[in-house]
Amino acid sequence: MKSFAAFFFLCFSIFGYSQDQITDKKIEHLLNKMTLKEKIGQLNQYSDFWDFTGPIPTDGNAAKKYNEIKLGHVGAMLNVKGVKNIYKLQKIAVEETRLGIPLLFGYDVIHGYKTISPIPLAEAASWDLKAIQKSAEIAAEEAGAAGINWTFAPMIDVTRDARWGRVMEGAGEDPFLGSKIAEARIKGFQGTLSSRKNIIACAKHFAGYGFAESGKEYNTVDVSNETLYNIIFPPFKAAVDTGVRTFMNSFNQLNGIPATGNAFLQREILKKSWGFEGFVVSDWGSIKELVTHGYAKDNSHAAEIAINAGSDMDMESDVYVSYLNELVQASKVKEAIIDDAVRRILKVKFELGLFDNPYKYCDEAYEKATIGKKELQDGVLDIAKKSIVLLKNESNLLPLKKLGIKIALIGALANDKNSPLGNWRLAADDNTAVSVLEGLQKYKGNQLTYAKGADVITGETRFSKEVTVNTIDKSGFSEAIEVAKSADVVIMVLGENGYQSGEGRSRVDIGLPGVQQELLEAVYAVNKNIVLVLNNGRPLAIPWADIYIPAIVEAWQLGTQSGNAIAQVLYGDYNPSGKLPMTFPRNVGQLPLYYNYKSTGRPNQEKDPKVVFWSHYSDETNTSLYPFGYGLSYSKFEYSKLKLDKTSFTENENILVSVDLKNNSEVTGKEVVQLYIRDLVGSFARPIKELKDFQIIELKPFETKKITFSINKKTIEFYTTNSIWEAEQGDFKVFVGGSSEATLEADFQYQK
Repeated sequence: MKSFAAFFFLCFSIFGYSQDQITDKKIEHLLNKMTLKEKIGQLNQYSDFWDFTGPIPTDGNAAKKYNEIKLGHVGAMLNVKGVKNIYKLQKIAVEETRLGIPLLFGYDVIHGYKTISPIPLAEAASWDLKAIQKSAEIAAEEAGAAGINWTFAPMIDVTRDARWGRVMEGAGEDPFLGSKIAEARIKGFQGTLSSRKNIIACAKHFAGYGFAESGKEYNTVDVSNETLYNIIFPPFKAAVDTGVRTFMNSFNQLNGIPATGNAFLQREILKKSWGFEGFVVSDWGSIKELVTHGYAKDNSHAAEIAINAGSDMDMESDVYVSYLNELVQASKVKEAIIDDAVRRILKVKFELGLFDNPYKYCDEAYEKATIGKKELQDGVLDIAKKSIVLLKNESNLLPLKKLGIKIALIGALANDKNSPLGNWRLAADDNTAVSVLEGLQKYKGNQLTYAKGADVITGETRFSKEVTVNTIDKSGFSEAIEVAKSADVVIMVLGENGYQSGEGRSRVDIGLPGVQQELLEAVYAVNKNIVLVLNNGRPLAIPWADIYIPAIVEAWQLGTQSGNAIAQVLYGDYNPSGKLPMTFPRNVGQLPLYYNYKSTGRPNQEKDPKVVFWSHYSDETNTSLYPFGYGLSYSKFEYSKLKLDKTSFTENENILVSVDLKNNSEVTGKEVVQLYIRDLVGSFARPIKELKDFQIIELKPFETKKITFSINKKTIEFYTTNSIWEAEQGDFKVFVGGSSEATLEADFQYQK
């Protein structure tokens, strides 16, 4: 291994400096030793290219990449996993290059490595920040054990359009909840970066990706500055404040400029205004895509634009390592720009401790002992149960009785061990999820009969160009109907295959795919006691089910322990407490649909029901099927006695808001108590409601608690027409309840 005696000597000569100052001195010492090509090499990231069990590559692109690692012209790798493989590459970088600078190893650890947690949208439905942080800790521990030291997560794009496939990867539609979840996941991944249980996080995608036109992947984004600052930016600012070490820019254009080449986003906002000290990595090949956008004339021009705009590392475009040297020589890029990017990357490597121990994440015995261990399985089961949302439960059909009933279990997804893993689980082994059938079979007191009914899709793979939706085959209907006829309760597990959401998986029809809706109606015709369990990666439009099906459970794609979590909720061993992080529409034509909309000049029908001149559809209501923040429980919660300790406050004061919450049932349960405000008049027109706080409260049967919130100046701040964040004087309303449709309200004023 390369000796860093020069660094240690330097440390002994600078006693009295802080750790950060010592690190900065080390970075400058190393930077001064680097050639321009070695500096540029630190900005270069390649994907896996080599069969590590085979011979050293000698020709083609693989040989090129291998030789560049040996020359010190690669700063990071991605899609390499497993201690043996990572050790081999790290050994080359550390022991065979001139300066021995260690590599970063990135991987898409989006919601787990081998042991898979619920998809991020499902985790967001828990509203449980401690559980979400723990889930990220589990992912980091397992990925770190496999040699990985950098994850391309969390995705913190706010999105309002369920057609977009990547809604499954984020926290939903609200900037406040999204900010809190961003903080929790970053803390879980990174910790203090002192342990091999922690890895670097990456806040993505900066910025606006979730507002792609038509909900179509990679599409153009065109939003106002008011939306950009008040809705899109807050989770990213929270990520910086939490100490995230890397950002990833987005594929989309913003104000006509692709984000990868957008200096306003990367230099003006992120690095200057917010003081971000980490580095920015491009998304896969997105620097080259500046040419396709029509924003760069060729790859050299793309490299020039991207580095000057603040994209520090090039992921798999191969343009920095190919063109930056000549661009510096031609004075089109200042070497100082290169130096700034290198400093940022080296600093992260020092913070990870890779210069002290380049093989920190390379312990095969630890890898073997950690991957899939029981503690991790227990952790993902916990967050899976907390992620389930009870949408409907007429006549208390749920929880199920544990003895003496006949249950018909219907649906291909009920016996599916792959779809529950969801998309973005690259390292997971196929078919390793606990199926719903397996989960229910652990309860021995009832008679359980399974019938598939119908497939969802066929031919699914992570990288397949398309999947085939089964819209024809109904051959399994007759068996399902016969099984349902004799059952006391029918459980139907319907929804999306795990690959029908995620990157590149936008949909124009967000109902039940294939013939599943027909299957649901056919079974309902012979047995109305149906529990519909939804497995999906996005909000679905299910208006028929909402009308006719007595019990509906939103179970998302819950990961490795999916079937156990669902079974425990259906049988009442866990009382559901989840709340929706995204609005469910009645019809895809309502999209984008979100709770924190703004009033139009004609918001209501007024007096005459025949008048058409107001903001509405002629063939559908304006309301959602299930609103943001909504979710039921086996407990019955009642809100009352909303009170404010005063009705106005000034800059250095606050208002205490209290409400009584009662569990008016015989079942202990948890409720997510939500506080919203409305700014009645603002320098920008303000949303009708904005989430500003929430608490998870557990109540015993018939217990009542007084819940207290505090409203201060920060609570009511927003990005105003003065182009700053500030609180404006005026009148406000506060709402408290169990969803964004909270009706308990009170008035207050803020006076400067």
